[in-house]
Amino acid sequence: MLWLCLLAIGSLSCDSNLEAVQSPSAPNIVLVVADDLGWGELGSYGQTKIKTPNLDRLAAEGIRFTDFYSGSPVCAPSRCVLLTGLHTGNAYIRRNDETAERGDVWNDPALEGQRPIPPETLTLAEVLKDEGYATAAIGKWGLGWPGSTGDPNFQGFDLFYGYNCQRVAHNYYPTHMWRNQEKELLDNPAFRARNKLPKDANPSDPASYAAYKGKDYAPDFMVKEAEGFMRTSASEGAPFFLYYPSPIPHLALQIPDEELEAYEGEWEEKPYVGGKGYLPHPKPRAAYAAMITRLDREVGVLMDTLDDLDLTDNTLFVFTSDNGASWIGGVDLNFFDSSGGLRGRKAQLHEGGIRVPMIARWPGHIKPNSVTPFVAGFQDLMPTISRAVAPRKPLPERLDGISLLSVLRGQEVDLIRSTPLYWEYQNRRALRRGEWKIYQSGPRQPWHLYNLKEDTSESNDVAKEHPELLRGLIAEANSTRSPSELYPLKGVDVPVEAREAEGKVR
Repeated sequence: MLWLCLLAIGSLSCDSNLEAVQSPSAPNIVLVVADDLGWGELGSYGQTKIKTPNLDRLAAEGIRFTDFYSGSPVCAPSRCVLLTGLHTGNAYIRRNDETAERGDVWNDPALEGQRPIPPETLTLAEVLKDEGYATAAIGKWGLGWPGSTGDPNFQGFDLFYGYNCQRVAHNYYPTHMWRNQEKELLDNPAFRARNKLPKDANPSDPASYAAYKGKDYAPDFMVKEAEGFMRTSASEGAPFFLYYPSPIPHLALQIPDEELEAYEGEWEEKPYVGGKGYLPHPKPRAAYAAMITRLDREVGVLMDTLDDLDLTDNTLFVFTSDNGASWIGGVDLNFFDSSGGLRGRKAQLHEGGIRVPMIARWPGHIKPNSVTPFVAGFQDLMPTISRAVAPRKPLPERLDGISLLSVLRGQEVDLIRSTPLYWEYQNRRALRRGEWKIYQSGPRQPWHLYNLKEDTSESNDVAKEHPELLRGLIAEANSTRSPSELYPLKGVDVPVEAREAEGKVR
């Protein structure tokens, strides 16, 4: 068939040249995942308003991907893809699942955490732990409440510190952080993270917003914990894996006053008084920019710590984002051009919702200041890192991703990967194969076809011009996934009862 011929041109696996190179010692892994950071919000990706000097330096010292994708357009499923190497057509978690069967999760503080991944899940942390790595997850989790099967301590992480629950992470001044399964109290008042400014409050008076601050800013504690973990691991002589899923710049807009000062007066401001989710802020543009610069500073702390420990040369440092930029809660998506000209934003399967920054640095392995258009995604990080630490060991079976080591080393022989990228989210679906992307907005809705090489804004649907190619890509979208009992696709999946009768439940 014509479509298969078009897609097969040069579709070699990226693993063909990997076996020859091996580090003299196992590389440390630092994996930083921003939260809701848009594709266009870093200086190295064209941002002009927000300062990101450390991340720009990381890009100058490593490789920057132009066509890299998150696992999902929202938090929890994206993280599930990253840690398991399975796309959202096969991953256990396929949307932000608040497990309402537990009770009123939004109003009962005792019901922290999202639906847990099951005990048999193989995570990247478990793979590295088997290779002798010290492992830590510091930041936001979202894949199972403390003590559940999805607890990070039960999924390969020696240390967890931070927000277990995504909802709690909507407030940067929480009452507590989790250290493994124990709460550590912070000096902050308890307040709801979705408050609106009272009607009698003056939006122009800074005092009106005092109630939405505390003393202990959670990111201060997390970056300190991350630095401590690296130093302790280095002193003990163990290679380490630091997974640092920062909550920044996810809403609410909260930043210490001294960090806000860097952007005060830069732009005309309209106070965000609440009402569209999350907490109010008097200077939302300055706050949002300051939060991203704060994230950049945290990356700088991690980079400086590696330098201080003389570990930079033997560390694979990866930075990316869990999905595209938000559009509510005071975020001015258009003002900052957060999607970098791409269509869409968080919670959508258009490019702006899933194409994200991806920077990797590994001195001696990655050529500085390099850029690649290779199409890759979150599902590729598990096989890539697995190969980096154990080049001669077989990869885990049935992964949806491929190793990107040859791409990192500048050895890619063409720009068409051997497996497609695929997403499904709330009955919407998308697949990318080479320069082509198909998208369906819902059950029984028509599929759209875009040539992303010529049309990054997804404004020109060419489905009618390429019917055979479209049919082939739809068939691939159907064959690359498996049904889910928790998240069945309407109009696609056979009802659970029918599959049980046929013995086909997975």
